[in-house]
Amino acid sequence: MQFLKMYIQKRLVCILVFLLFTAIFLCAFFLYDLPLGAVIYPAVVCIVLGLIFLFFDIRSAATKHNKLLRLSHLTSSLMEDFPKIISQDDEDYQKIIEQLRQEQHKLRADVDKCYRDMTDYYTIWVHQIKTPIAAMRLILQGEDSAVCGQLLQELVRIEQYVQMVLVFLRLDSDSGDYVFAQTDLDSIIKESVKKFSGQFIRKKLFLNYSPCHISVLTDEKWLSFIIEQILSNALKYTQTGGITIEIEKPLTLCIRDTGIGIAPEDLPRVFEKSYTGYNGRKDKKASGLGLYLCNRICTNLGHSITINSSLDSGTVVKIHLEQQKLNVE
Repeated sequence: MQFLKMYIQKRLVCILVFLLFTAIFLCAFFLYDLPLGAVIYPAVVCIVLGLIFLFFDIRSAATKHNKLLRLSHLTSSLMEDFPKIISQDDEDYQKIIEQLRQEQHKLRADVDKCYRDMTDYYTIWVHQIKTPIAAMRLILQGEDSAVCGQLLQELVRIEQYVQMVLVFLRLDSDSGDYVFAQTDLDSIIKESVKKFSGQFIRKKLFLNYSPCHISVLTDEKWLSFIIEQILSNALKYTQTGGITIEIEKPLTLCIRDTGIGIAPEDLPRVFEKSYTGYNGRKDKKASGLGLYLCNRICTNLGHSITINSSLDSGTVVKIHLEQQKLNVE
């Protein structure tokens, strides 16, 4: 019905002109005192022929409309088999569309090249920066002082930010960097906790953790990144008390802290890219990428992550390790 309405609006001038010419002939025949049959007969013939032409024109326009409608649901690279060129307007429009497609293709190729160049540069940068970081760690480990201990912890944070850059670059890579295997969850947790042992000691926070003796189907490297990111956030916003790591049935890793918590209005958005929330804005060091990356990686691993928190009452992060449908990006 919408198509027919638009068609009539488009052809309204032609229809009115046709009716006007028919009326002119009727008036001319009538003024010459021709018999009524001689006046009506040609008028009926003209109207019938006009309706036949209108029918075929509507059918042709509907076919063209349906084909264009199907094409509109395709990407520009898949748009082929345009309607047959009937008018000069059709030819002009198709030339414009083809020119826009070529420009879009060229622009996409340029953007892809720039993205690849940027990815290659930062990937090389990440691997190169690891060398001076490792050298600084060796130097600092050779000194036994409070300042060196603090510098080592800051070095751990630098490593974490560098690793975050690499994860961010690889997250949408076409070369899926996931290796799934049955992995001992305790070994991942212990290695992650070991990296932050200095912060636990310096801030005098307790760690409540007992081995769970559980094996999970996951990617060890990516799950380690998730756990380390959560521990880093917990340590950053916890000044007193400590952190508890435990397993809930059926297969959920819970990391609880006694920190400052998350405001209720921030909770629904904590997994959004670059969203820092009240605590992040107050801290002025948060990037808003950590939890976003954790959520994306959990989805790719077939896991899920949830957060419960309230101000001044701590935060509970739950990683649901039950294997769900994998989403390989």
